Amino acid sequence: MYSWQRCFSEHLDVVQKINADEALHRQLDLITDSLVKCYQQGGKLLVCGNGGSACDAQHIVGELVSRFFIERKGLYAEALSSNIASITAIGNDYSYEKVFQRQVDANGRKGDILLGLSTSGNSKNVILAMEEARRIGLLTVGITGENKQAKITSVSDYCIYIPSSSTPRIQEGTMLVAHTICEFVEAKLFC
Repeated sequence: MYSWQRCFSEHLDVVQKINADEALHRQLDLITDSLVKCYQQGGKLLVCGNGGSACDAQHIVGELVSRFFIERKGLYAEALSSNIASITAIGNDYSYEKVFQRQVDANGRKGDILLGLSTSGNSKNVILAMEEARRIGLLTVGITGENKQAKITSVSDYCIYIPSSSTPRIQEGTMLVAHTICEFVEAKLFC
């Protein structure tokens, strides 16, 4: 049951499925073009997720704010899991379910983009943030596992389904997709 080969084979299977999925590639083109347009119009990217997905959100933001491959100006991106004062105040005053929703309400503007990461696709605080984003005019992008019935589907303008039900494989696929988005956005804006 536990073997290095099984883990690596599962990872490779997810990567091969992503590589072969033309519909996913078209979605990535649309997402990338939307993010480029957002930045050209002075907008920003907000990213949210829980646990490992919170770390992935911070990683994605770091790639955009700093740089990915080329020297360039920083791009405005914010991980909603980073401000511990806001998270604890909102969690205390309202509920943990609203920790991202309130930040989207405070920091999101029409024309911005919210990227919600949820391996299950049903994280209540991510879903509420996506609903709030849509209410105020943000484009919403979700990345989740293979369950196309997950709640994130109904609140995403674009939803990327990583072809796995395994949390580690979904998170690995999420970062592959996110890195690809960062690379393409950077190239389209600065090359």
